[in-house]
Amino acid sequence: MNGESVWLGSMRGPIRLAMFIFIGLSLAIYAWFLIAQYTTADPIGMHEMIRPGGRPLVQALLISIALALLFSSLYLSDFKGVIEVERTGPFDIFSLVLGRLSMIATAFIVVTMGFEVVARYIFNGGTLWANELSLWIAAFVFLMAGLYAMQQRSHIRIYVIYDMMPRWMQKASDCVSVFLIWVFVGCLIWGGYNDATRRLMNLEGYGSAWDPPIPGTVKTAVLVIGLAVALQALSNLIADWNKAPEHHSADDIDEHEIENIRKTLEGDK
Repeated sequence: MNGESVWLGSMRGPIRLAMFIFIGLSLAIYAWFLIAQYTTADPIGMHEMIRPGGRPLVQALLISIALALLFSSLYLSDFKGVIEVERTGPFDIFSLVLGRLSMIATAFIVVTMGFEVVARYIFNGGTLWANELSLWIAAFVFLMAGLYAMQQRSHIRIYVIYDMMPRWMQKASDCVSVFLIWVFVGCLIWGGYNDATRRLMNLEGYGSAWDPPIPGTVKTAVLVIGLAVALQALSNLIADWNKAPEHHSADDIDEHEIENIRKTLEGDK
């Protein structure tokens, strides 16, 4: 990633410090929970993680993890990947932060499933929560990754006809595309708002032994991220309005990817 600041500027240092503080605090509290499993008569398990009432230390851990994820996403969003497009509008910051959060969340899924494999097949002690936690996180990853893809203009687009159009017709096509996105999101919110609100207020559970509120949170997230995708599409339209026409080809070569492949092959020798 490019080390130059994308948007934080002088705030990068304090954000980085806050990230390390809350990561360290989260690890410290979690280590205490692990020790308490063998030293107390009433240890705290994963069941209490989504039912923190009356457990101040659980609440402290959840808040610490949330702040660690927030500051980590803010900090990492201040670096530009080699193949990432330049930030073109203020809404891009929101999409970049959620994009970094989705990357971190993907690592959480890998760790969770790795833990489950080791616990189940080595220690013969599978969990009730690993699969459901992975599903819960993955749902948010798919949503946030879709927003990030829209910001990066990396969603699926068919250029065969688009590239043959004059620039005024390309702009008209872009307007129609954004209009259809807004119509779809508007219908989605119109039809799903009441149901999502009801599920969220009741924190509707998954119906399993662990019973995480997957329906109650994911349904609301679909509407919120859907609106964010529509706003990002509009932001892209405004930012790209005065750009010169672009032409795409299946023969375009990603020089950076070629260089990475070359280094990998040299390292395997």
